[in-house]
Amino acid sequence: MPEIAVIGGGLAGSEAAWQAAQRGVQVAIYEMRPNLMTPAHRTPYLAELVCSNSLGSNLPDRAPGLLKEELRYLGSVILACADENAVPAGGALAVGREAFARAVTSRIGEHPLISLRREEARSIPEQGIAVIATGPLTSDSLAQRIAALAGQDHLYFYDAMAPIVTLESIDMQLAFRASRYGRGGDDYINCPLTREEYEHFVDELLQAETLPLRDFEREDQRFFEACLPVEVSARRGREALAFGPMKPVGLTEPHTGRRPYAVVQLRQDNLAGTLYNLVGFQTNLRWAEQKRVFSLIPGLEYAEFVRYGQMHRNTFINSPTLLEPTLQCHCRSGLFFGGQITGTEGYIGSTCSGYVAGVNAARLAKNMPLLVFPRTTMIGALCHYVSSAEGAYFQPMKPNFGLVPALQVRRRRKRERYQAYAERALADLRDFVAANSVVVP
Repeated sequence: MPEIAVIGGGLAGSEAAWQAAQRGVQVAIYEMRPNLMTPAHRTPYLAELVCSNSLGSNLPDRAPGLLKEELRYLGSVILACADENAVPAGGALAVGREAFARAVTSRIGEHPLISLRREEARSIPEQGIAVIATGPLTSDSLAQRIAALAGQDHLYFYDAMAPIVTLESIDMQLAFRASRYGRGGDDYINCPLTREEYEHFVDELLQAETLPLRDFEREDQRFFEACLPVEVSARRGREALAFGPMKPVGLTEPHTGRRPYAVVQLRQDNLAGTLYNLVGFQTNLRWAEQKRVFSLIPGLEYAEFVRYGQMHRNTFINSPTLLEPTLQCHCRSGLFFGGQITGTEGYIGSTCSGYVAGVNAARLAKNMPLLVFPRTTMIGALCHYVSSAEGAYFQPMKPNFGLVPALQVRRRRKRERYQAYAERALADLRDFVAANSVVVP
């Protein structure tokens, strides 16, 4: 039986390697860190999270929550490690970054059928079975070869990361703990702003200096659309933040008994509860400007920033022109793609496509039929989207219920409709697993 090469040790690569190995196939996973670091990574661990520490909603009647439930049912190693290292985040699943990454690294490193190779894969393997899951920060040499295979001029779009502050430096005389509408208890720290404070903050944010963009960044019409920096959002209208990341709905300020005009939420970022990130405050401001402007937020006047926000490059292929719903490459049967490079956006979307690529790579190695998951499941809906969307307008996509087929019986209320989508998806997934003898570790 041939060895499978998995290139990339992020969420998707780790999931792909684990799933293939769990099916009795020898796997070599290539991760260039720490020998060759990226602008965003800080550790040598597999599955390091470089943007938010939140994996999105954990509620089963939300699309990201449904995708998590599907992956849990299928035995996802990423979800297992995330659940073991979860931190309070209301209805969301958030993790302690380092603890989570260490757990994934330990699972992969200890698997008897996985060989972890700390080296850069500079080209696409010409023989055998391979999964490319190099994610947002694919090395230049490999990106050039993938672009050539995909027939694209480049593979890039751009994300930005939010700042992180220490808990002890937050002024809790001004901030307060609460989750929106009381869901999740006191998981979030909230910094309320009056209208005057909000207006002043927006004025300073609009005047703040950003890092200069390179020519190809300025020319990219898709620049930042997938992860809009807070300063870019503010330029689109003075109230954009108050209706976006600073919306005050569902929150009551205990000092006044009223809803604030705007609010900045902070979410726990590590298991110890000593670090908090500014939710939705991804940014491309210069670091000194971040300190100056974000310190205007009530409660953060003396905040200690342990990580400033920064921009980083993301990478994806034009998947509809290249991939089957199995995530197998049209032009080469032994080549699969997984993760954000396919256009399945976000941490759990990346894990999802890594799972499908790893499972199907193993099935190919064992001469078994490849799996196309039902479109009624979120896994199947995402894989169908990236393999069948209009190639000329293809954009990465997060899990959402707009991707699944309509219900046979219409539900007028959105919550009821979403609950019905979730129930149908999980029932269809169970039937699919049984009918296709899918291994559920």
